[in-house]
Amino acid sequence: MRVLEIIGSVNPQDGGAIEGVLRQSAVRARRGQQTHIASLDWPDAPWVRACPVKTFGFGPSKPDVRRWPWQRYGYAPQLIPWLREHVTDYDIVIVNGLWNYTSLAARCVLPRSTVPYVVFPHGMLDPWFRVGRRLNHLAKQMLWLISEGPLLADAGAVLFTTEDEMMRAMDAFRPYDVRGRVVGYGTADLEGDPASQRAAFRRAVPALASRPFLLFLGRIHRKKGCDILVEAFARAASAHPEMNLVIAGPDPDGLRAVIQATARATGVAERIHWPGMLSGDVKWGALRDCKALVLPSHQENFGVVVAEALAAGRPVLISDQVNIWRDVKAAGAGMVATDDVEGTSRMLGDFLALPAPAIERMGGAARACFLGRFEVSIAAEAINAALEDVRTCWPSDRAHQRRR
Repeated sequence: MRVLEIIGSVNPQDGGAIEGVLRQSAVRARRGQQTHIASLDWPDAPWVRACPVKTFGFGPSKPDVRRWPWQRYGYAPQLIPWLREHVTDYDIVIVNGLWNYTSLAARCVLPRSTVPYVVFPHGMLDPWFRVGRRLNHLAKQMLWLISEGPLLADAGAVLFTTEDEMMRAMDAFRPYDVRGRVVGYGTADLEGDPASQRAAFRRAVPALASRPFLLFLGRIHRKKGCDILVEAFARAASAHPEMNLVIAGPDPDGLRAVIQATARATGVAERIHWPGMLSGDVKWGALRDCKALVLPSHQENFGVVVAEALAAGRPVLISDQVNIWRDVKAAGAGMVATDDVEGTSRMLGDFLALPAPAIERMGGAARACFLGRFEVSIAAEAINAALEDVRTCWPSDRAHQRRR
């Protein structure tokens, strides 16, 4: 099977969607299947050159600062002609994400093609994104009518990672007419030597020395609850002066300075460390060495980093807006709280008060939860089954006709 993945960017700083694409591609490669990627990146971008999957970039010849909405949309006029010429080179197309030019390009080409396609929204239909953003939501509703809505309505399937994500998407836009299917999601197991990876992380954050720490790993963004995490840590950690907090990830919107001011005002600035984005052995060392991963997000359709922490056998402390929270709670693999300062601080306090054997048992449950539910081959089987079903049901005389 030859698969074309369409995505806004292959830049790893853009979040978990590209990580999932790469993990699924690796599984396909082991089965002798081929994956290519089409993106809005400029062709010479370093992350395009470093991408392990062949990537066709259709963005501008130099980086776009993306300060304005139309710049973030990523207009790339060469993408539509390329899709029209090359879509038949593939057996199926997966459109990853919404609300950028890839959606419009896919809308213009794929419904009129004989090649089947599916859409993976990656949480971008969650109603949370309209809270306090009336004008933004109205603009998206207009795009929905002319682009995203028809694209999803004509897709062979719209793939969701959890039942929660699929149900929440139904309240986002009108009219809503999709063939939803829950396929789960996952990531690969950790590799490498744990001891050397832990040492690599400690070398990367020398101010931490040998002190224990909680870990936040991801974009420094309000959606991720980074601001409430610092306030919650200040409340909970006063009874645990040995505990530190590592907040690791890119800072695309300049939020770090605001959060650091809060840390100084609450007296915990010296106990919070900001190593930036982590990768490779340093990242794996952070996951293996932390007491727990903390992710108090306001919206998270899956959370690849949560699965990575489970793979490392570390407890996860997450909000009930991370859509796999029920799996985590049922497995005893961590703790769950509301996505506010009160709930997060209470969760941190309860976890830090646990005796070492209880934390060790929770880590064992985390590892079992990963192996049983989130190891990449499990999701790959479900996604592959969905793709095969769509290919089987896709009529050969599809062009210019909606399937009803």
